[in-house]
Amino acid sequence: MDDAGPSKLVALLDLEEIEKDRFRGYSPPSSGRQVYGGQAVAQALVATTRTVPADRPVHSLHGYFVLAGDPTTPIDFSVERVRDGKSFTTRRCNATQRGQTIFSMEASFQRREHGLAHADRMPEAPDPESLDDVHALVERFRAFLPEQAESWLKRRSALDMRLVAPEDALFPERRPAGQMIWFRVRGALPDDDALHNALLAYLSDMTLINTALLVHGLTIFDPKIQVASLDHALWIHDTLRVDQWLLYAQHSPWAGGARALTRGQIFTREGRLVASVSQEGLVRLRDAARS
Repeated sequence: MDDAGPSKLVALLDLEEIEKDRFRGYSPPSSGRQVYGGQAVAQALVATTRTVPADRPVHSLHGYFVLAGDPTTPIDFSVERVRDGKSFTTRRCNATQRGQTIFSMEASFQRREHGLAHADRMPEAPDPESLDDVHALVERFRAFLPEQAESWLKRRSALDMRLVAPEDALFPERRPAGQMIWFRVRGALPDDDALHNALLAYLSDMTLINTALLVHGLTIFDPKIQVASLDHALWIHDTLRVDQWLLYAQHSPWAGGARALTRGQIFTREGRLVASVSQEGLVRLRDAARS
C-alpha cells in the first residue's frame, strides 16, 4: 500500500460505473509490476456490494487469481446477479483486462440476524504501541536487511503495521509456520461498514504466503523462489473498523506440490474474532520445472 494517508486508498475503491452491473477500477501510479491481489479482491467486492441492498453486508467471498494484472491498464468488473433470496444475496464478479479474465469471485451477503454464537479466543500478543513500526525496523535492522526488504519497509504507506516477531518475517531461519501482525489504516475513516469491509479485503491478502515460508527458513524476498496468490477466501463475522488496531494471527498448516495453504484470524484489540481468511499460494523453486 503506497499512500501516505487513507484518502487515496479510499479513492482506489471508488469504482467508475460504466453501465448497470459494470464497473471500472484503476491501480495507483506507485504500483509494482503486477496488480496487488488484495486490490483485485477489494475492488471486486465494491462492485458486487453496489448491486446489493445496503442492509445486507457481505459475510463471505471466494476468489481465484487467474492472470497477473497489469497496473497500467484499467480493470473492468462485470457483476452477475446470481440470487436474491429472503435472507441471502449471491453475486458473481469477473475482472478483466483487454478481454481476458484476471480475477473471478463469488460473494454472499446476508441481512443481519441473531443466532447461536461462539468464537476462538485471541492469542496472547503484546500491545501494538510496544512494537516498532516498519520505519523503525529499517533503522534497527538496516545492516542485515535484504535490499528488497528494506525497499518494501521504507515505502510511504497508509498502513500502520507492527510485526509481533519481526525477526521471523525478515530473516531466513527455520521457524514455526505462524506469525502475528497488528495493523490499522492511519487516520480516521467514515462510518461506512461497506468501506471498512472492502478495506479489510484489501489488507487481508498481505503477508500470508510469507507465513508458509518461515518453516523452510525462507522469505518472499529470496530470489530462489517464485510466489503468487492462487485463490483467496474471506469470511467477515462481525462489524469492524480498519482505522482501529486489528491483530492478524496467521498460520500455514500445509505445503507441497509447489503450493502452500495459509490461514488467518483477525481480532479486534478487545479480542473479538471479526474475520477469518484462507489462501493457497504458489511457492515454487525457480530451478524447478515450470508448468
